[in-house]
Amino acid sequence: MDEPTIQQNSSGTPLLEVRHLSKYYDDGHHAVDDVSFSIPSGKLVGLIGHNGCGKTTMMRCINRMHEFQGGDILIDGESVKGKTVGEIAKKVSNVPAELRNSFGLTVFETVMLGRYPYLKNMWWETNEDESMVMDTMKKFGVHHLMDKQLNMLSSGEMQRVLIAKAYVQEPRLMLVDEPTSHLDMKYKLNVMEYLRAMVKKDMTILVAEHDISLMARYCDLCVIMKKGKLVAVGDPKKIITEDLIKEVYEVSSSVGLDRDGELYILPKKYIGEDSAFR
Repeated sequence: MDEPTIQQNSSGTPLLEVRHLSKYYDDGHHAVDDVSFSIPSGKLVGLIGHNGCGKTTMMRCINRMHEFQGGDILIDGESVKGKTVGEIAKKVSNVPAELRNSFGLTVFETVMLGRYPYLKNMWWETNEDESMVMDTMKKFGVHHLMDKQLNMLSSGEMQRVLIAKAYVQEPRLMLVDEPTSHLDMKYKLNVMEYLRAMVKKDMTILVAEHDISLMARYCDLCVIMKKGKLVAVGDPKKIITEDLIKEVYEVSSSVGLDRDGELYILPKKYIGEDSAFR
């Protein structure tokens, strides 16, 4: 396996740089183990691996929801260490896998929360904030739901609302954690199309996902992890192979390009040590 490459923007400074990052728990488990990679702005990036490989922990270290014991994380060349939550929120927005408690919030109120880092006083948003929120709800197709409470939404609607909230935060880096895990095929593709369209030259979106086929279809770059360690970084068409699928997922597969030139991965058989087929 080739060593992961360092991706930079034209100025030479990566948008996100992870340097020898380590995060471990009191029981000695290394959720992230000496991981280094960097990515430029203007990319949709898939953070890929099986459940429990360290994807979510990695994202929580980037936005400082988790403290980490080793290494560093830099955004636009500046370390996140010592940054306040508000300072980080002006550069990094977060889309969780699910919202555990909506507190009776409406769609409008939820999306407006994304403007919180920019409010000049504690309670009142400006006309500009309200205009941005209204325009963003239209962009993401949830404007007609603005007065509806979150607990009344479908899974697909909820995901679009959470992405809209992150979008109005005007981040340089958006972290999206397993956005399609509870969605059917239609809404999986719908959400990924929204994310693909949102990428701008001054913003990168990092999506943590275990569906490698979906990420290979939509992402410019993939960061692939296994058991807390980095396996590969790069163009999915170059790094995703049958050997990589075998190494990361312990699955035999067929990997190729369809008639439109899109990468596909067809899983065939689990071949791990506890497999019934061995």
